[in-house]
Amino acid sequence: MATTEKTLITVETKINAPVEKVWKFWTDPKHIIKWNQASDDWHTPHAENDLRVEGRFLSRMEAKDNSGGFDFSGKYTKVEPHKLIEYVMDDERKVEVKFISKASTTTVTERFEAEQTHSIEMQQTGWQAILDNFKKYVEQSTEMSKISFDIQINASPEKVYKTLLDDKTYREWTAPFNPTSYYKGSWEKGSKIYFIGTDNDGNESGMVSMIRENIPNKFVSIQHMGILQNGNEITSGPEVEGWGDALENYTITEENGKTLFSIEMDANNEYKDYFEETWPKALNKLKELSEAK
Repeated sequence: MATTEKTLITVETKINAPVEKVWKFWTDPKHIIKWNQASDDWHTPHAENDLRVEGRFLSRMEAKDNSGGFDFSGKYTKVEPHKLIEYVMDDERKVEVKFISKASTTTVTERFEAEQTHSIEMQQTGWQAILDNFKKYVEQSTEMSKISFDIQINASPEKVYKTLLDDKTYREWTAPFNPTSYYKGSWEKGSKIYFIGTDNDGNESGMVSMIRENIPNKFVSIQHMGILQNGNEITSGPEVEGWGDALENYTITEENGKTLFSIEMDANNEYKDYFEETWPKALNKLKELSEAK
């Protein structure tokens, strides 16, 4: 029986970043959801990746207006770290992705079997747009570093925890960051929460976040997912580089009748000096409020 030879389409881009960074951003789900769209009216709200031979991957691609969506999924057939990825999509089409490193640049080349529904030109344009978006994301990304602070408070863990999260006292101890600081939402695990303040022009802006963990009187973990700008949530694109997926963790530990409060966070290096100056002021205010009768 004769077989129909499948058409191969190639797209390529050169990225001004080392291959280690390019590989990480290509394969890590927390990065995939930031760049995996061909146009601004689509996004990838969820991604999974088991990067090994026979491992599966899935990216859920959806229109932002909820008019449509589909799963881009398949199984890996070959993985050579920092060099090559080969996989088969669930519709049995094969894809090859090569990473060629030269000095501080990386060329990414994708070769894939065309499907029969859309034109060759449309498929090439769509895949190239996603690849161009990936290049932009990698080159504009800002590296993060972890910073930490702690303070001893002459109050019980219960009092510190209540002072930390109560609406009134939260506004007071976070005032060094922004005098109009407040939150909107719930501190329950899995809940979305907004950290908001007024900027110099009188507009409200802030962070779009999620509570990853909340163990009363012991530990709170916040995952920042994007920014709030003029009432709009922005969770992808250059505006959120250095903020999306950053963690901010609070640890409350009893020590000889007192409380050690510790904070560890992923900080955009551009703002590291600001946080190192401001966090001690905020912690001193938290200490003052917690120790008040």
